[in-house]
Amino acid sequence: MAEMAFALHLQPFMTGVTGISGWNKRTPVFEKELGDLPEIATHYPTLEQLLNAGTDFFFAGWNYGMHVGGDVTPETLAAQGIPTLVLSESCMRAGQVFALPTLDLLYGDEERLGQVFDRTIEAQSLVNGWKMRVQAVQKQLAGRPPVRVFLYDSGRDRPFTAGKYALATELMHLGGGQNIFRDLPTNWGPASWESVAVRDPEAILIVDYGDGIEQSLAFLKSHPLLTETVALKDNRIMAVRYDEMTPSPANIDAIEKISVFLHPETKP
Repeated sequence: MAEMAFALHLQPFMTGVTGISGWNKRTPVFEKELGDLPEIATHYPTLEQLLNAGTDFFFAGWNYGMHVGGDVTPETLAAQGIPTLVLSESCMRAGQVFALPTLDLLYGDEERLGQVFDRTIEAQSLVNGWKMRVQAVQKQLAGRPPVRVFLYDSGRDRPFTAGKYALATELMHLGGGQNIFRDLPTNWGPASWESVAVRDPEAILIVDYGDGIEQSLAFLKSHPLLTETVALKDNRIMAVRYDEMTPSPANIDAIEKISVFLHPETKP
């Protein structure tokens, strides 16, 4: 969401960000875009922290800055005169089930953010550019069968992964893959190692939170249920950044990267 704001050059309007360093290492590019803007909270912000920062608009999502029943919600903020723009992909977490996610969620949120700050033309230009890049990938992939993909976020006892309502599932699809847990009835949640083995992924994507994927890679390679999967036999594994797999401008980069990884013959 911070990167969505940066894409519209909204830093002069921003009082700060929250929930960045508590989970994810900042990249040099992110640091440059952030400039001297403070991180108000390393994890979830409290209502007091937002008020103390002089917040008069909050861009966040469910489980991305807000918890259902927590002290920071659109309702609690509205009581303080603070409007909220809620990340569309996250709405399932609040019990608002919608159709399977598409990039229209990203496009719509970027355009709504542009409307708030009178950057409608800039937002539309961004979205048009993103659409052209995605269309180019689809043209390259035309006629190629999808590759079975397992997206590993975290978890040792049970794998935490993307389900049918995660935008990540659509990103894999647009990159020429098929999420093996596309039937999991959530956006992000736990599965089982037995299911991973039975569904036999041909490729694995590992979410990188900025510390690299070495530990996750070593764990997967040593897991007795995974050693016979096609992905591990072929060592077909790639890192994807957290911001690439959750709604952000980096989604477009992710589609292009995944398509070349899964279908190297399409590399320009």
